[in-house]
Amino acid sequence: MSFCSFYDTDACRSCSMIDLFYGEQLNEKGALLHKLLHPFEPKQWLKPSPSQLKGFRNKAKMVAIPSRDGIVLGLSEESSLIQCPLYDVSMQHALGQIQTWLRELKIQAYDVRVKKGELKYVLLTRSAHNGTMMLRFVLRSHGIIGRLKNGLDDLVARVPKLTVITVNIQPIHMAILEGEEEIFLTDQTRLEENLNSIPLFIRPKSFFQTNTDIATKLYKTASEWAGESKPKIIWDLFCGVGGFALHCATPERHIVGIEIEAEAIACAQESAKRIGFENLTFKALDAASFGAESGERADVIIVNPPRRGLGEQLCKWLERVGSERILYSSCNAQSLAKDLENLSGYRVNRVQLFDMFPHTAHFETLVELVKN
Repeated sequence: MSFCSFYDTDACRSCSMIDLFYGEQLNEKGALLHKLLHPFEPKQWLKPSPSQLKGFRNKAKMVAIPSRDGIVLGLSEESSLIQCPLYDVSMQHALGQIQTWLRELKIQAYDVRVKKGELKYVLLTRSAHNGTMMLRFVLRSHGIIGRLKNGLDDLVARVPKLTVITVNIQPIHMAILEGEEEIFLTDQTRLEENLNSIPLFIRPKSFFQTNTDIATKLYKTASEWAGESKPKIIWDLFCGVGGFALHCATPERHIVGIEIEAEAIACAQESAKRIGFENLTFKALDAASFGAESGERADVIIVNPPRRGLGEQLCKWLERVGSERILYSSCNAQSLAKDLENLSGYRVNRVQLFDMFPHTAHFETLVELVKN
């Protein structure tokens, strides 16, 4: 038996390793990482950075499901996941209040079988810094926005920590989480987070790590590794809201952060203003586009690509740039290993596992590459 009743009753099997002792989970993940990276002969394997076991997730992505009693936030008519132990008690309480409020408003969940109803998903994000939350309703159309607005004061009275509330329009009958159009129902448009005394901001479409405690350790470690050679220029590719770049910032160091999502860049720019360093630059570009246009050479390059990895083309460009060191933060050890094959001009110096996703087979890896 695990500590999760949803897993034990087969209602949810997302946490496939939850019935293992946590030490066994880390051992299995470490063994996989060693197997994949052994051919590259890392000089140093550092101890894994462990996570809390409960209440560590700062994001909840809930499917809205129709039932006779009204909307259910979870997996099926019988299985609401609002009390998932991966969320802290404040998020569980908020999700419960949101579900009750939606039922009282008689909001209809989108039924994929008959293509009727309005609400598709409820997305909730919590700041560990001050406990404030961002709530997003993903709708099929604009049809019920007025009803949501009319009941908003009541919802906020029940959950005062809800400071950012939006509607996202996703009209396509496909398993796509969100659409292009985002409509703010509140004056406030972003959450403020604070990691290692660095202010970070989260807007609806900006990427942010799901495990705040582990993200704090990951950013701190990367900034320490990056700073050891006293680099003058650092590039942060796939920078998101700027976590790595901002942690590496110093008054004398020039840092450029690149991210394709404009909302994330807006957050990073807000953080840079708050810090007050003028040599921090963030651009909304595809990393490959930046690679094609950049004329200078960075001393250290930090990359944090999506699960698909960097790909052969970007790896070849990194080799041509020839920076002395690359720090690679990966959420997919398989694609990391493929990219390391394409970065043959570098040797693996240090490797550390960060358990961003306890109870699953997933984890984050930070690798330091040094030019041959």
